[in-house]
Amino acid sequence: MPTHLITGAGSGIGEAVARRLRERGDDLVLLARNAGRAKELAALHPGARTLVGDLDNPDRLSWAFGQQTMPDRLDSLLHVAGVVELGRIGELTPKAWHFQLNANLIAPAELTRLLLPQVRVAQGHVVFVNSGAGLAAHAEWAAYAASKHGLKALADSLRHEEHGSGVRVTTVYPGRTASPMQVKVHQQEGKEYDASRWIDPESVATTIVMALDLPRDAEVNDLTVRPGR
Repeated sequence: MPTHLITGAGSGIGEAVARRLRERGDDLVLLARNAGRAKELAALHPGARTLVGDLDNPDRLSWAFGQQTMPDRLDSLLHVAGVVELGRIGELTPKAWHFQLNANLIAPAELTRLLLPQVRVAQGHVVFVNSGAGLAAHAEWAAYAASKHGLKALADSLRHEEHGSGVRVTTVYPGRTASPMQVKVHQQEGKEYDASRWIDPESVATTIVMALDLPRDAEVNDLTVRPGR
């Protein structure tokens, strides 16, 4: 059965994808930032394995993985986790930039580097959950949008580099999705949050699973998902 490594499986889109794949019998390896979070993910997704590595500190991922048993092959590597910190460019500190660039760009790049051999073995699939901010930047979204524009470049380059090895690469660009991240965004914007206005994480999960299940004669490169209400 297929094996998938998923970041961000604790809530929102990542949780929905993990649940969908587990329900159909696939094997899951869930990345957790620490041992405590690993226990929470194991309870949330019974039967899944966990792997500990902190996306906020990508320089330590290689060391962390060296202390753990890694999967022999991966049918997919799903980069779903992300962070956001809004702010005007004149006020954003280096700490805010590093926070978002590390988690949203550098960590996915390092995870991909470390796990690409296992993906190649399976001729698997790398999926990057990006954002509408990865296609257009707006006021107060500079650091987040920069990290997501960089993530698009990472995915595009990886697709060209790995096409010959049979690895597929997909980027999904969801619009605003009803998730804990969206709650935080609304708090930072000073706006009232109404989940019914935004995309259900299950809908984005449907698009991701569709890309994974596409027959081998085709590949979804880029998929934009917008609120339908």
